[in-house]
Amino acid sequence: MLRYLFTLFIVSITHVVLGEPPNRAPTPPPNIIFIIGDDISAEDIGCYGNPRIRTPNIDRMAKEGIKFTNFYLTASSCSPSRTSILTGRYPHNTGAAELHTPLPAHLDYFPELMKKAGYFTALSGKFHEGPNTRRAYDVMVTDRKLVGEGGEQQWVPLLQSRPKDKPFFFWFAAFDAHRPWSEVDSFPQPHNPGTDVTIPPTLLDTKSTRADLAAYYNEIGRIDRYLGELQRELERQGIADNTIIIFMADNGRPFSGSKTRVYDTGMRSPFVIKWPAGIKKTGAVCESMVSSIDLAPTLLQAAHAGPSATVQGVSFFELLKNPQKKFRNYVFSEHNWHDYAAYERAVRTKDYLYLINLRPELTNEGPIDANQSPSAVDLKAARQEGALTSIQEDIFRAPRPPAEFFDVRTDSIQAKNLIDDPAYTQKVDTLKKVLKQWQDETGDTFPENGTPDWYHRDTGKPLPAKDQRGEMPGAAKNADQINKKGPF
Repeated sequence: MLRYLFTLFIVSITHVVLGEPPNRAPTPPPNIIFIIGDDISAEDIGCYGNPRIRTPNIDRMAKEGIKFTNFYLTASSCSPSRTSILTGRYPHNTGAAELHTPLPAHLDYFPELMKKAGYFTALSGKFHEGPNTRRAYDVMVTDRKLVGEGGEQQWVPLLQSRPKDKPFFFWFAAFDAHRPWSEVDSFPQPHNPGTDVTIPPTLLDTKSTRADLAAYYNEIGRIDRYLGELQRELERQGIADNTIIIFMADNGRPFSGSKTRVYDTGMRSPFVIKWPAGIKKTGAVCESMVSSIDLAPTLLQAAHAGPSATVQGVSFFELLKNPQKKFRNYVFSEHNWHDYAAYERAVRTKDYLYLINLRPELTNEGPIDANQSPSAVDLKAARQEGALTSIQEDIFRAPRPPAEFFDVRTDSIQAKNLIDDPAYTQKVDTLKKVLKQWQDETGDTFPENGTPDWYHRDTGKPLPAKDQRGEMPGAAKNADQINKKGPF
């Protein structure tokens, strides 16, 4: 009898140490659905303060989960941002720092580690991270005819046809809201350009700009509608409780002054996460600084599938339990070639943004689809008449400042460069050193023979150098082999 009681005591203590109470089965790993919108700014979502966009399902996710208000991307450029998320690495550390460059085979892709840990993995929608990443998925559905114009039509079918004896990870990559826009009559309730849009300070309040924004809003609304259908299917299958759903975007809106910028308009992403079984404090707002490279280690921890030696990010899993906990001091971002030559680097804290530009002779009207858009045409016309505000004129400025500094506590849109203000000299010097430390430790380099412009910056017509590639940032130091994280 004494031996039995002693054994029971030891078993009970073991369960307590391991975190599982006696006589209870271990909690199964969560299912994970990762939804990434294409070219969507945080301020264009209802729960982030936009009163006119219709995003009821994303807004409800925020009420039932956690909304992050300081979640930042590493690049405001489609594939570099996505490859950074996929690997948990900075763009120059992926070997794919520029648009449409493939990831190398030697890096870890976090869905692949989940697959090895027993997850069923699938990707549906947009895919341009390179052929090596196909190994991360059991199933890939990328045919536009199957996924639909917005890229969401296979979300529910994949959920219905998945193996029922495995946890699953789905990478759902909508084409929405990337240009060109879908026809207005393809939406059941299109936004009214006259009443249903909010004009950002970087754009003009004109008829064609309003129509441009309304079309963009329509595509965000389509993502939201399919997200609602997805959640209803999770409920129908009885698996909603232990399923993590994430909504975020790869970069800022596809308009001049946003996409490809290292300001908040390009780098700040909406990030909403819902997990009924794991997030007990619903409706919380997390103001902690988080980088998109931190997503990979976080999901690997949630899935009991990590860690990875090549991931530079740090898990923010504890923020799901305590959203008020402090996390990062710094987030870093970069702007490399995206249709046009560029080299910018930035470090942001809760209060300040500091950036450097080693190609200050170049303008930054955004990628070709943005700077040839109706809203950009309006900006160019108004510029000829001298009718632009300073922040609207900024995209045409050349030469640009080689360094910029903003106090985001009083300047949320980064309109006033304080780099020469003596009141901020100490802050500027500190962030200058932090950014330099990050570049040195992670092997960042400035290629003298970088990729040139492929298109004319004003007309958008192809140039003779189109399709020519130069040296990739970080290549001179083999940065894709460097795993150091830099300042945190």
